[in-house]
Amino acid sequence: MEQIRCFISDVERRGMEDSSIHNWISRLKDAMYDADDIIDLASFEGSKLLNDHSCSPRKTIACSGLSLLSCFSNIRVHHEIGNKIRSLNRKLEEIAKDKIFVTLENTQSSHKDSTSELRKSSQIAESNLVGKEILHASRKLVSQVLTHKEKKTYKLAIIGTGGIGKTTLAQKVFNDEKLKQSFDKHAWICVSQDYSPASVLGQLLRTIDAQCKQEESVGELQSKLESAIKDKSYFLVLDDVWQSDVWTNLLRTPLYAATSGIVLITTRQDTVAREIGVEEPHHIDLMSPAVGWELLWKSINIEDEKEVQNLRDIGIEIVQKCGGLPLAIKVIARVLASKDKTENEWKKILANYVWSMDKLPKEIRGALYLSYDDLPQHLKQCFLYCIVYPEDCTIRRDDLIRLWVVEGFVEVHKDQLLEDTAEENYYELITITEKDMVVIPSMGKEEIKLRTFRTQPNPLGIEKTFFMRFTYLRVLDLTDLLVEEIPDCVGYLIHLRLLDLGGTNISCLPNSIGALKNLQMLNLQWCKSLYSLPSTFTRLSNLKRLGLDFTPINQVPRGIGRLEFLNDLEGFPVGGGSDNTKMQDGWNLQELSHLSQLRRFDLNKLERATPRSSTDALLLTDKKNLKSLHLCCTERTDEAYSEEAISNVEMIFEQLSPPRNLEDLMIVLFVGRRFPTWLSTSLLSSLAYLKLKDCKSCVHLPPIGQLPNLKYLRIKGASAITKIGPEFVGCWEGNLRSTGAVAFPKLKLLAIEWSFAPRR
Repeated sequence: MEQIRCFISDVERRGMEDSSIHNWISRLKDAMYDADDIIDLASFEGSKLLNDHSCSPRKTIACSGLSLLSCFSNIRVHHEIGNKIRSLNRKLEEIAKDKIFVTLENTQSSHKDSTSELRKSSQIAESNLVGKEILHASRKLVSQVLTHKEKKTYKLAIIGTGGIGKTTLAQKVFNDEKLKQSFDKHAWICVSQDYSPASVLGQLLRTIDAQCKQEESVGELQSKLESAIKDKSYFLVLDDVWQSDVWTNLLRTPLYAATSGIVLITTRQDTVAREIGVEEPHHIDLMSPAVGWELLWKSINIEDEKEVQNLRDIGIEIVQKCGGLPLAIKVIARVLASKDKTENEWKKILANYVWSMDKLPKEIRGALYLSYDDLPQHLKQCFLYCIVYPEDCTIRRDDLIRLWVVEGFVEVHKDQLLEDTAEENYYELITITEKDMVVIPSMGKEEIKLRTFRTQPNPLGIEKTFFMRFTYLRVLDLTDLLVEEIPDCVGYLIHLRLLDLGGTNISCLPNSIGALKNLQMLNLQWCKSLYSLPSTFTRLSNLKRLGLDFTPINQVPRGIGRLEFLNDLEGFPVGGGSDNTKMQDGWNLQELSHLSQLRRFDLNKLERATPRSSTDALLLTDKKNLKSLHLCCTERTDEAYSEEAISNVEMIFEQLSPPRNLEDLMIVLFVGRRFPTWLSTSLLSSLAYLKLKDCKSCVHLPPIGQLPNLKYLRIKGASAITKIGPEFVGCWEGNLRSTGAVAFPKLKLLAIEWSFAPRR
């Protein structure tokens, strides 16, 4: 196995040229998936065995020291797993004996240097070139817009092939200062090929600061848009339009309520522009070799004129291989930026087989495939995984990081949480790639066994038989589907790592969920009908993330402290001291002592907690991985908090002193009159993000002006504060003398929102 792994990266590259190598890779991947499945099955059956023997010390001792397989008392299971292992071994032997493998093994050494390493010091410059042409074109389009801005509806289009710079030009026009001052509303909507009408309308409404709800119909959203735009002027960009009906059937009627409007679309097709009724089409032509060469060397940031001349001929050949596409030229510039600026190095790029690969889709020929091929190996699989998201979908960083972890794409580093490593991969990837600068090769779309199921929100539910048909699933994302019930057979999904039921209509979870021993992430946020978790929940021994935000959970099983791998816990409901030994109305803060890996932690209903009386009362200071902490109380509308309750809340918050490495802190609906004393410079030296929301009883702001790394500060709804004194910025001592220190040395954003009752 290790021998096979050593050159798999190089083999995949050559497999794009040779169908026999490609087939060999597919067989190998099949075997790897089988191995993964066997490990899961053995782990699942082994955990059941340990549970069965938990009440029998004699049997447990008998199994200690033996292999996991030898402990299975169930002969059928023993036989099944044994057969699977033998079958896998035969597969691997056949793969290793294949003449393709022998050939690859013999030629591996000659290809060792074929994979380049990105030099982190190499930077690709933002060229001013595309330059002159874009500036001229944008001025022309801006002039057209301003000339026709009083018209009821005036439509323009930027037309050209993919990667030619339509979006870049549209952005230049959209950001023009004269246009910003000429219209009441501005909006940029990315439409894409498979757009959702409700999504487009919702995005447009939010962009023009109008409220909308997720469950509203297309008709309701159109009515809201009509009301929001009535008697106003607008400038709207519809980027990447593939079908004219986004305008003719969806947006034209509601936007007619405006006094005037300009619509600028970008599209690859003249027919789309004609069907929309565009008055002024603007076509973008391919670059000439000379202009393309100028873009290339300026993008690489070659400053030596002699170098420019020496590389000119080979550079123009590379530009011609790019077919005059600015995108392809900028992509190949990124690849060349990591190489030595010599003719020999550039000739290697020009001689690369990818230019002649005819099995790749048209969109990823040559330069664009090279950009993927040049990624570091540990990032390739992470990048390819983005294919599970629809085109132009907004990808949340935290969601993507979690998916990389549960899919097993992140390498283990000593003394570092996988989530931290995945976050490093994320930031490394976005420094290497830009929008459309790297394209996913088609081989990444192959399905061997369905391991990931994601779907877009739609009015349909999901059949119960689904859970029986796809038993190899690792990721099951049913977010916002009209699912009201999860059947017991979900327990058969023993390979499942992530289960996302956020925004569904479920009212309960089956006890069989406790059988999902491999489950690492469970998302239950925004489940408005879910009030309890099953008693088997605490058997999810490998759970790393639990999301309960905006879900009215009021019944939970005792023992969350047993889930020692939890590092991401959102919506933790604090308990109020239920007498039930098995179920309670929330979790006790004392159970936090076992959760040493917490990385992100959100606590709700903190007013229900009981302060600790012991000298070792601090609950979070030992959580060395904790980076994000959200603390929230519950707002009372029926009666005010008693003095005792207020005092208890203040004590609880004091005991929630975070570790020094905390980076993100939010305090919401704090009912105390004074902020905790740890909210100061010395204890929060790493804090970068701070939000204080609706802390309506505090009469003084905390002295946070000297927090050395604070970048973003938001204060909202602090209605008891009538003035901000010098103590807030931390520049005054007890004798009122200035310390001379600079307040908020790294602050980038300060937002303070107050609302006062009018005087009578």
